Amino acid sequence: MSGGVGPTGSDISLPREEQVHKEHEEHSLHKTITTPRKSRFPSFRHLNCLAVVIVLSASGMICPQDFAFVAFSVVYMLFLSKVVFPSLHPSKETTIFNPQNKMFALYIFIGAIIGLFAPIAYILDGIFEGDKEGIKAAAPHVFLLASQVFMEGVTFYGGFSIPIRAFVPIFYNSRRIFTIVDWLRSEINKVNEEHSGSARRIYVGRVLAVANMAFWCYNLFGFLLPVYLPRVFKLYYSAPKEKD
Repeated sequence: MSGGVGPTGSDISLPREEQVHKEHEEHSLHKTITTPRKSRFPSFRHLNCLAVVIVLSASGMICPQDFAFVAFSVVYMLFLSKVVFPSLHPSKETTIFNPQNKMFALYIFIGAIIGLFAPIAYILDGIFEGDKEGIKAAAPHVFLLASQVFMEGVTFYGGFSIPIRAFVPIFYNSRRIFTIVDWLRSEINKVNEEHSGSARRIYVGRVLAVANMAFWCYNLFGFLLPVYLPRVFKLYYSAPKEKD
């Protein structure tokens, strides 16, 4: 036993101690199975997203309205977490979908490719080609999506209730659709304009803008609102409230 008190070998343990030890092991095993182990925050992914937010913020390509939106989302999220959706039963609030689900993991991966990696590569390519308009049009979407990923980490690892965790992607996704519309409009109208880059870049920019519009509209209206949000509220209101 720890602390140097009591028997140290299992061959001289008393029957009562063996029973308590066995019950403790069963309780620990049950807790390990029912409670998913969380990695540390911020993770490498969240740090990368925070770096993207900082770089784009310093570039001068983000309008004050987008900064105000992020600031308002933080204030409003804290208000909802205290007044409307406090964490009533933290031990019952696990993830809605199994992270080990291959189809769900593939869906998240596709979203990361379309929404973050490809637009970041497009912005970096625009720096070398001098496509200032293309960079300026794509930057707000990348800024808001990187902010969303970081805020999702804050709500998950910060012990916020699951309705608050659902609030972040829905709130940011709704706002980003408008930035993607502006991006698509810019790509369509920049033919023969100064700093528009090569013809290949114009084509790639349009494909990226259309792909993001299709994916994130489906994500909001086909997944988050009709599928994810009802499951969140069902889990939140069905689990019994834990007493202190």
